[in-house]
Amino acid sequence: MKKQFRLTQSGVDELKAELASLISNRPTLAESIRTARELGDLAENAEYQSARADQEKNEQRVQEIENILQNVEVIKKPTAGGKVQIGSTVKLKDDGTTKQFQVVGTVEADPLNGKISDESPIGLALLGKKVGDSVEITTPAETRTFKVIDIS
Repeated sequence: MKKQFRLTQSGVDELKAELASLISNRPTLAESIRTARELGDLAENAEYQSARADQEKNEQRVQEIENILQNVEVIKKPTAGGKVQIGSTVKLKDDGTTKQFQVVGTVEADPLNGKISDESPIGLALLGKKVGDSVEITTPAETRTFKVIDIS
């Protein structure tokens, strides 16, 4: 059974744009290989090896994105005020500190930009919570208790 990838519509759009960019980069990579091949002995040609490695990396990412897009389940925007679910944006508050997270699937997770995976400790702690609920978030550094102040 193939794995389903859960993404928001914006995540799907970002992947499609990345795929188009990678595909449009193919002729440039092929030209780099052709140019490097003309430099001589391929066994000792660092430019050729580098160009081949770049092409291989590009093709692997193309295959990865195509697989994700073929097995994607688009997350519908949840209704405001309900329970936290994948796709929800959650505002949390503790001692004067306010944090905002969007709960997304693992492929789309980007903790530095506030997008947390539904499988991460924070995501698991938030799923199913309602406005006014307290949530205890345990990270490797600490355990903190927050109050859910808004779900959208």
